[in-house]
Amino acid sequence: MEEVSTVYVGLDVHAQSTAIAVAHAGREAPRFVGTVGARLSELIKALGKLGELSTLLIVYEAGPCGYTLVRELRVKGYRCEVVAPSLIAGKPAERVKTDRRDALKLAALARSGDLTTVNVPDEQDEAIRDLCRARVDAVKARLKARQQLKAMLLRFGYKYSGNDPKLSDRDREKVRGHGQRLAVKVAGGVGQALIAALRGVLRGSLVPTGFTSVCRIAHSSRRRVR
Repeated sequence: MEEVSTVYVGLDVHAQSTAIAVAHAGREAPRFVGTVGARLSELIKALGKLGELSTLLIVYEAGPCGYTLVRELRVKGYRCEVVAPSLIAGKPAERVKTDRRDALKLAALARSGDLTTVNVPDEQDEAIRDLCRARVDAVKARLKARQQLKAMLLRFGYKYSGNDPKLSDRDREKVRGHGQRLAVKVAGGVGQALIAALRGVLRGSLVPTGFTSVCRIAHSSRRRVR
């Protein structure tokens, strides 16, 4: 019975393109196949020219594109693994990185067995992970917004001396009053935007888009008012 050899396929996956390289069993140098678009149908068509579905072993680096591709390929019946990019061995002189070189390197390392795969979570686990990360980002954004507002009020001579990050009702009224008086000093549109930003942060919501530009305009308007 003839032994079936594995064909190792390295993918360098990006949002708009995917570079493909292939390495056959033995010592033959890996070969660059080409680059296809981001659609799965284009990738499947290119993989169909490399060998039988059961003989292909596909690898690509974990990155911003997530695990959608590996799930789609596994549903189609392909063997696909996601590898840890931080654990890929590299030479000190390798400073130039291109899609072609990365794909060729992945194919060669997959053939030699020098890649470390990562666990591919299911969609439910990934959703919980994304939710936790989004909450951490939201808390950091809220803290930064509060610091910006307190610094801006201080620049205009209104001091808030509260130490508790969760404002009491009395402190809320104090800061809200500062915002109302500050709106009288600056231009009307900027003042209204500032009040909206203050209300958003006092309610615990994220800082509105464009708040940084509001701070710049208000700071420049201070000179005109004086």
